[in-house]
Amino acid sequence: MPELPELPDTAEMYMGHLAVEKGYSDATVAAYARDLHQFESYLQTRSLSLDAPQDITRQAVQGFLADLHRQRMNKTSMGRKLSSLRGFFRYLARRKMIQAIPTDGVRNPKTETRHPKALNVDQTFAVLDGKRQTTAEATRNRSNAREQLARDLALAELLYGSGLRISEALALNVHDVNPASGMVRVMGKGSKERMAPLSDTAKDALQEWMRQRETLDAGGREPALFVGARGGRLNRRQAARIIEDLCLRVGLPQAISPHGLRHSFATHLLEAGADMRCVQELLGHARLTTTQRYTHLNLARLVEVYDKAHPKAHAPGPARSSAAASASAAPASAPRTEDSYTSGQAPVPHRSAKGRTGKS
Repeated sequence: MPELPELPDTAEMYMGHLAVEKGYSDATVAAYARDLHQFESYLQTRSLSLDAPQDITRQAVQGFLADLHRQRMNKTSMGRKLSSLRGFFRYLARRKMIQAIPTDGVRNPKTETRHPKALNVDQTFAVLDGKRQTTAEATRNRSNAREQLARDLALAELLYGSGLRISEALALNVHDVNPASGMVRVMGKGSKERMAPLSDTAKDALQEWMRQRETLDAGGREPALFVGARGGRLNRRQAARIIEDLCLRVGLPQAISPHGLRHSFATHLLEAGADMRCVQELLGHARLTTTQRYTHLNLARLVEVYDKAHPKAHAPGPARSSAAASASAAPASAPRTEDSYTSGQAPVPHRSAKGRTGKS
């Protein structure tokens, strides 16, 4: 990989703005820096530089995107890099360092709408079934198996039971969690703190893991809630392997990522009729449109909402709403697929320590 050029002073100023004034996380600032590094590398091949932003034109930005396309970069990544450039040039314009914004009029590459993979309810309960996982663990040969399994289940329960991002879960320290309180303090994107509720089973799993944790953190010097076999804080790659193993050990045809459990959390709540704005708060989304990506509502659910909410849905007389008529014309049942999230039309249950299910 070629060595990246140093960022010009204008870009360094922008990085400071993102970190200090915007409060962006280190990972987010680093991502912006990589995008500007890459753009600077391209500009230097055209005898341009971010040191002279007033010389950069819309054609230079379009040429950069064309170069990324030739490198077969996916359109989502291209769109993110363009977003980084927009933020940078708007920052310069606000400070009167440029007159024209070269990203104005440059459209994002068209991308297909893709939703993260999610488990249906039965699959989720299988992954989080402590007895099945304990039986499967007995066939493996890893040190401190009991302790590591307690950690794995606690992590999975937290991702699904509270809808945390994997970065949020791995950033937790021991003092952030008091299972008995039923809440966990989470530092989300943009250094925004929120309180996330714990399901009953998540509380039990966390309490069990915290009883076992000192075996892996023998020195007691690591503040992280989730530690690896050698006592250090878990990283994202390790967490991904943990969730993948939990899925495969109970016979799921396809493993999911840690984010898939968060997606399952949101999808199951929405399918069960939870208010979208409440789910938005639970997920820590700044925009409702982000939460809307998690909706996979079937026709029957949409018709149910329509019939309850629309004033014309219950007009007097024999006439029926067109939506209800369409629903009745549909087959009474459809074959279940791997993408289904519910069994039948009943509200989706959420995890509870008082039996296998509880109301969401």
